[in-house]
Amino acid sequence: MAERRVVFVVFPDFQILDLTGPHEVFTQVGRLTPGYLIQTVAAAPGTVTARGGLTVTPTMVIDECEGPVDTLIAVGGRGTTAARDDARLMDWLASAARRSRRVASVCTGAFLLARAGLLDGRRAVTHWSSCDLLARLHPEVTVDPDPIFVRDGQVWTSAGVTAGMDMALAMVEEDHGADMARRIARQLVMFVQRPGGQAQFSTQLAAQRPARAPLREVQEWIAEHLAADLTVPVLAARAGMSERNFARVFTAQAGLTPAAYVESARVEAAQRLLETTDTTVDAIARACGFGTVQTMHRCFKRALRVTPGQYRGHFSAHGPG
Repeated sequence: MAERRVVFVVFPDFQILDLTGPHEVFTQVGRLTPGYLIQTVAAAPGTVTARGGLTVTPTMVIDECEGPVDTLIAVGGRGTTAARDDARLMDWLASAARRSRRVASVCTGAFLLARAGLLDGRRAVTHWSSCDLLARLHPEVTVDPDPIFVRDGQVWTSAGVTAGMDMALAMVEEDHGADMARRIARQLVMFVQRPGGQAQFSTQLAAQRPARAPLREVQEWIAEHLAADLTVPVLAARAGMSERNFARVFTAQAGLTPAAYVESARVEAAQRLLETTDTTVDAIARACGFGTVQTMHRCFKRALRVTPGQYRGHFSAHGPG
């Protein structure tokens, strides 16, 4: 079986792990069976410096990258802002995509695919902190902020940074089967399929900071009194407002209802305790104001798509509790 040609598009100030993570997944396959011919391409000759100072010498420049491509991958990083304004690079990307079996992006590389018109009418994801911007700049793209990666036809997009490895592993499974993907995952000490979405890695309290001081004070009080009664009547009284007015103004200024904000604060606090302590799940549920393990379980499944036990098992240095 012939090797599949994988071409990574790099540019100044790219995120090095967006390249090296998926690159290593594909490289591992070649140690077991004819796998992938991996190349890098840049708009200009010479070395390309990644964010953080590491340099990469691309295999070729875009004018030299001819012929069919199996998988074309645009990496991400801060340099995407300048790269997507490079008309020559964007024209080449659109042209190369037409001769590629599969097109993908890692992290904010989705902005390059979108600028090249490759995400029009498609569902896509990028790093959780850039999803809103991608949706604003490209309303023709349906941005789904939570998945680790999204496949829409022959176009794949991944969430932030290490999610590119998850996406690459899924590509390996498609190309070489589930057994090969499991072998690579074991070798790299990673999940064959990571549980949950990228919400579990983003800041849960993504609410806006209210302009009104009483509401900011209420937010601070919530964080310090998670086990207390945090219903609207109690919070409205602390803000010196009527219940109806408090609920309306809080939602308008914070971007979340009071109930949703409280639940997010409790989930975030529970995450920290699950990650950093060996306190029992029952005790954490009480300390964070959930009351019961069952309630905490429902909130975690709703917010993170994993149970508290699963979360601790995956992210705690103390192991399952």
